[in-house]
Amino acid sequence: MENITFHLDVVSAVGSLYSGRVRTMRITGSEGEMGIRHGHAPLLTTIKAGMVLLTTAEGKEDQFYLAGGLLEVQPDSVTVLADTALRADDIDEAKAKEAMREAQEAIKHQSGDKDYNKAFAQLAEAMAQLKVIELSRSTRRK
Repeated sequence: MENITFHLDVVSAVGSLYSGRVRTMRITGSEGEMGIRHGHAPLLTTIKAGMVLLTTAEGKEDQFYLAGGLLEVQPDSVTVLADTALRADDIDEAKAKEAMREAQEAIKHQSGDKDYNKAFAQLAEAMAQLKVIELSRSTRRK
């Protein structure tokens, strides 16, 4: 069962980020984190900002950062239509750290629910980007 694969397409407005066969993938949908393998029940859901972790058909792990979009799962294929999609190597760590610091400051000095929600969303995105960088580095060390 481990070697059965499905086709995955990860696409953003910029273009295709990934297209190929994978064994597994983990992604955060609107209802929380989920794992997907070949034969998964059909599903259509929104995705939250966060990390996608996949294992390719060759057994290599790869990570992406996604910010919003849609996930469609069919038994033999998965399509991710992302608002923003970045490979771990393409994330600017300094910018993500600065965005996290700015969001934390905005949360401390928030002046209403709208400001707080915006700052909290920015904080979540920056933290997710940094988590993708961290995981990518730890995977390379193995």
